[in-house]
Amino acid sequence: MIEFRNLRKEFVLRGQRKVVIDNLNLSIPNRTSVALLGRNGAGKSTLLKLIAGTMDATSGQILSNGTISWPVGFSGSFHPDLSGAQNTKFIARIYGVDTEELSAFVEDFAGLGPSYHLPFRSYSSGMKSRLSFGVSMGIRFDIYLVDEVTSVGDASFRAKSKEVFLDRMAQSGSFVVSHGMEQIRQLCDVGIVLEHGYATYYEDLEEAIARHTGNMGV
Repeated sequence: MIEFRNLRKEFVLRGQRKVVIDNLNLSIPNRTSVALLGRNGAGKSTLLKLIAGTMDATSGQILSNGTISWPVGFSGSFHPDLSGAQNTKFIARIYGVDTEELSAFVEDFAGLGPSYHLPFRSYSSGMKSRLSFGVSMGIRFDIYLVDEVTSVGDASFRAKSKEVFLDRMAQSGSFVVSHGMEQIRQLCDVGIVLEHGYATYYEDLEEAIARHTGNMGV
């Protein structure tokens, strides 16, 4: 379960106050996958960061009775001078999972070949995404945070990413940001539409998609 209590997030830009999320009160059951929908700048990625704990709310609380991933595919915390393997094992120790087991999973899943043992700074952006997605999927969380990550890589890797993500969703929930409505339909159960600082929850995913496409003028 994850609960939002009077959650508010605002920014001050050039002396102007912008409210991105205003007084969000919502409780979402375990094993529920939530689509976060909204136009660019509506606050989707901001809400993911608030849930992840990488950004502080202006006021209010986010409470959960389970484990929450970092944004899936996020590679900003990897050390540039450590290899992919060393970074993976370091993260395994932080999260208390078996280092060799996680490393073996990531090495096979990411398909980086010998580069898995080279410094992270030598990786292309695509290689970084493949590594970070593999590490994210290799650790079991109760809630996964996903921001367009299954679009990474070639068709074969995207298919593999989708398969392993759906496997994780059999036992977990998620918050998913994607501009692809077919992907949203495949991955999500319910929806939240963000618009002008307000977050509206829809138990009917199709109703959420209809509201979002209406807001976008599609």
